[in-house]
Formats: sequence, C-alpha cells, structure tokens
Amino acid sequence: MSGEAGTFGVSDAAACIRVPEDSDDKYARGVLGVVAGSDRYPGAAVLAVEAALRTGLGMVRYLGPRRAADLVLARRPETVTAAGRAQAWLIGSGLDDSGETDPLAEHRVSVALEAGAPLVLDAGALPLARDPRARSVPRVLTPHAGELARLTGVDRATVTADPERAVRDAAVTLDAVVLLKGATTRIATPDGRMLVVAEATPWLATAGAGDALAGILGALVATHARDLALSEIARGADHDRLAELAAAAAIVHGRAALRASAGGPLTILDLCAAVPAVIRGLLDGSER
Repeated sequence: MSGEAGTFGVSDAAACIRVPEDSDDKYARGVLGVVAGSDRYPGAAVLAVEAALRTGLGMVRYLGPRRAADLVLARRPETVTAAGRAQAWLIGSGLDDSGETDPLAEHRVSVALEAGAPLVLDAGALPLARDPRARSVPRVLTPHAGELARLTGVDRATVTADPERAVRDAAVTLDAVVLLKGATTRIATPDGRMLVVAEATPWLATAGAGDALAGILGALVATHARDLALSEIARGADHDRLAELAAAAAIVHGRAALRASAGGPLTILDLCAAVPAVIRGLLDGSER
C-alpha cells in the first residue's frame, strides 16, 4: 500500500470496535497491561486506565508505583494491580523523565517488553521503539510534534512545517506505525500508508489529552490482538491493522472531546465519560 493516503471516517472506525459475544469472558474481551504514571506524574496513570476501561475491554492490568496505583484503584477499583498475561501493553504515559530513579520502574517496563504482545508506546516510552524487544512485536508510537522531533533528531520546526513527511520518515526509520498527534492526526506505516483524522476541537489542547488517547488506543489494540499475527510474513498486515486501530482511536478521542466540550472547556475525565456514548453511536450509525 505504498504511498496510499486518505481520510479515515466514522464507518471505518466502527469496523474497529469489537463487540463482545455471549460466550466471551473477561480474558476473551481483551486484557490491556498498562505501565504508566510515576510519583511525579500519577494522574497520567489514572487517565490512561480510565480511558481504556471506558473504551470497552475485559480488564486493565496496571503496573506502577504505589502512589499512582492507589489513585488508579480509588478511581477504578476494578483495575488489577498485579503482573499477569495481557493481550497488549501500553507503556509510557506519565513516566518520570526528571532523572529521578524508581528502582522498580525498569522492571515494570521489562515485564511489558518481554511479554511478546503488541505495544503502544507513548511519551516517556517512545525511545523504546528502538529496543530489540519492542522491534520484534507490532507497535504503534504516539508522539506529538516535539516528541517526534526529539525521537528522530530533527528540529520541531521541521516537523511542524511538513508533518506528513515527518511522520512518514519516522515510520520508515523506526519500522513502526507512528501516530503524530495534533489538530489533525496523521498515522503512517513503514510501507508508506497514511491515514488522516481531523476530529479535534481546540479545547482538547489540555493536559492529559494524550494519556486518554493512549488508553483508548491501548484498549482497541488489546481487543484486536488476535488480528495482529507476530510472524515476519504478516508484518505488513500488522502495520495496516495497527494504523486503522490508531485512526479509530483518534476518532473516538476527538468525538468524545466534542461531546464533552459542547462548545466550551472540558476536562479529560469529561472526555473519558463521553467515550461509551461515542462508541455506541459508531456502532448504531448515529455518530455522524
């Protein structure tokens, strides 16, 4: 699909929502592992977990420092805070980048990387895209312009001047699906496919928005893990499917923000609360 580009609409997003069946249990519905948050940024963990659970899966398994875990459980007591199997892992939202060390942080990241499951790499985990353990599985990166510039060694101005080229180049260089966040979201695959989503409201430029997007995307990846074969032969198909799930996450995220905003300010918990209604609207065709 080299060179293919195009918009990704609500009907496409609807096809990325897995509806549970009568025979499903919580594991069949998808388990997302989350390594996020820190003592410095505990709220990121809360928002990522909240968004993931609102998107619809069987379980979120959270691994993080005690302060963040306590806040996650206070907000979402159904969260499991013990290591175990997961169909996908989200790593990075709110990881401490101040240089202060958490002796268990590296271990938690290793647990996720060594699970052999598809990965969503956000914020502080973006440099892990080059880790051999990450390169062996399907993975999608979710940088904003500044993070993409740091990750690829170019100026931010270069990214903002030509975001399509920047995200395409990054996808090829990193051999990963890359979602470049912004007022217009662009998703590129290493094979040159580009999907474009323009759903955001300017009110969405607020702290925590990226954490919620990562949680939504993580949930979609976990619920579609069966579609993501890990063989080298299937690598191109994995990239295409991951790109579609990333675009669907951007639509759910943007539509939920529009509902939460209603033309005015919003908080990210407001956005998360609107996610189920957006998904219902995608499935019944009313979200147009």
